[in-house]
Amino acid sequence: MGCPKIACIALIGKADNPLHISMFTPYSDSELDFSFLLNSCLDLLEVRQKQTSIDQDLGLLHAVDERFAAYGWQTTTGVKFLIIVDVVGESMSAEMERVKDISVVGLGDSDLKPVFRAIQTAYIQLLQNPFYCPDGQALGAKATISNPGGLQITNQKFVSEIQRIGNLWVPGLASI
Repeated sequence: MGCPKIACIALIGKADNPLHISMFTPYSDSELDFSFLLNSCLDLLEVRQKQTSIDQDLGLLHAVDERFAAYGWQTTTGVKFLIIVDVVGESMSAEMERVKDISVVGLGDSDLKPVFRAIQTAYIQLLQNPFYCPDGQALGAKATISNPGGLQITNQKFVSEIQRIGNLWVPGLASI
């Protein structure tokens, strides 16, 4: 039996600039494939945000094929959180089978709310850090091809927390 798994978590800035992208095993080498998917989600986010109030779960944005689905969340500050889920996932370990009896027919929007809340909490904690400079200019952030504005989040505590969130999630988890 397969268990859905998070393949990618992305934070996108107000100007649709990538702030942070985390890839999860075994998708670590798929950054280019997921960057196209993330870019297509930005168009869908724009349409959805006109139809909904700000600071809420925008739900399923895009079902790419029978394997991947993209979900979105927009904050009041305009920062977007995107999660790409492999809905087929990997086979569950015997230990996970004992801990949780999951019979997944499909993911509901509510399955990812704890992930979005955990990402938002991690992002807020990052912004509350007096040594973090959100505009990157004071620290001389460098522009890259994937991040032309040079505003990528590299704070190790934040990156580790995003990795923990993505690796810990399973459908039906009430909080992270």
